[in-house]
Amino acid sequence: IAGHQQVLLSPYLAASCAFLTHLALCAPFLVLDALGGVCQRVRSWRIAAGSGPPPSLWKWYECFWRVLFKYATAVLPAAAVFQLLRSPSLPELAPSCWRLSVEVVACFLLFDTFFFIWHYCMHRVPWLYRAVHQMHHQHHVPFALAAQDASSAELLSLLLLALGSAWMLGCHPLSEALFHFLNSWLAVEDHCGYNLPWALHRLLPCMGGAPFHQTHHKKQRNNFAPYFTHWDHLFGTYIHVHKHNRA
Repeated sequence: IAGHQQVLLSPYLAASCAFLTHLALCAPFLVLDALGGVCQRVRSWRIAAGSGPPPSLWKWYECFWRVLFKYATAVLPAAAVFQLLRSPSLPELAPSCWRLSVEVVACFLLFDTFFFIWHYCMHRVPWLYRAVHQMHHQHHVPFALAAQDASSAELLSLLLLALGSAWMLGCHPLSEALFHFLNSWLAVEDHCGYNLPWALHRLLPCMGGAPFHQTHHKKQRNNFAPYFTHWDHLFGTYIHVHKHNRA
């Protein structure tokens, strides 16, 4: 952090990095979607249940401009205000590996809980669904970039849930940064439309992954949690997905 305090504490840094990180994490799936038209192996990784061909490059282009507009007009100003209000400081020492791991896992569990409650409410309250969440469900078959293609109100609410989770746990700034990075990656993977052989949900049975979330986009009545499946199991909203099936 030596010599970079001003940059690291900039109120615009977090939102700018979040947008650029989202684009970078989506890039491999853009390549997969482009290859899907000519490569049978790539098409075999597409999730079944009538997902159809990969989205066109034009669809990616349109989605990019929608997401950019909402980040510029809503997420960036809101993140800047939040950063100024909490007046963060940068500690001299990094957290231990143990503290880093515990804080990141705790952030995910807390965020997953908040997201499940909020997501469930958006689907169960008609006016809330129409005003906040319906725009995201224009994608009956999601793709990576569409993870952030939602209304400004929804993007702001998810920003609040993510920042609030780290704030409530009193996380070290490095733990918080790692949580936000991994959160972006998992959101992209959830919406990618591929059941990849190396996807995290194949290694950790407690996670739903892209098949779990694509079922939500198709049914819209089940699988409300973003990453883990325990809340859907507990509340009877879980739909079993064959995670290892290929299209």
